Amino acid sequence: MREAAATTVRRLSLYLRFLEQSEAEGVATVASTALAARAGASPAQVRKDLSFFGSFGRRGVGYSVPLLAARLREILGLGRRYRVILIGAGRVGTALAAYPGFAARGFDVAAIYDVAPALVGTRVNELIVRDAARVEADLAAVPAAIAVIATPAAAAQAMADRLVKAGVRALLNFAPVPLAVPPGVAVSDVNMALELEVLSYGLKHPAP
Repeated sequence: MREAAATTVRRLSLYLRFLEQSEAEGVATVASTALAARAGASPAQVRKDLSFFGSFGRRGVGYSVPLLAARLREILGLGRRYRVILIGAGRVGTALAAYPGFAARGFDVAAIYDVAPALVGTRVNELIVRDAARVEADLAAVPAAIAVIATPAAAAQAMADRLVKAGVRALLNFAPVPLAVPPGVAVSDVNMALELEVLSYGLKHPAP
């Protein structure tokens, strides 16, 4: 199968959240117009996104909420649990460690690391901050599928290199710098300054 674009995958995640909300409210079917409204897309885009992965829905009837939700969870790989480690016990890292939504979606934050002696050994939520020098040894003993990088920009690439060499194949990057990784390693960047600039543009140039 061809690889889906990152923008398509993000819309699938938005569709899934809307479907799960609809399922909790007892809604049996939804139309592409409803999915489109949630994702900020057009109904034609919804149909194109879903057709990339197969045949869904019936013309004039819509999409079965439980069936499409189950299929999207399968496509997004949410049928299993993932062990996640956090690198960086600063404000961003500690906030992420305390976020309950990760576990609810199958992402178990198992460890948090930092290089600062003042932070190593302190408690963040239910985790004890570990010395970042232990990352490779810990991953060799208990691998992790995903690592979240919440370090200063200057330290992010070196840490990414260490994590990839230790076997991590997916990185969520909160450091304000792009990461260079080899093929086969997935990276998702969360640049909060960039997102605020996009919102600033939207305020200055509102849609008609």
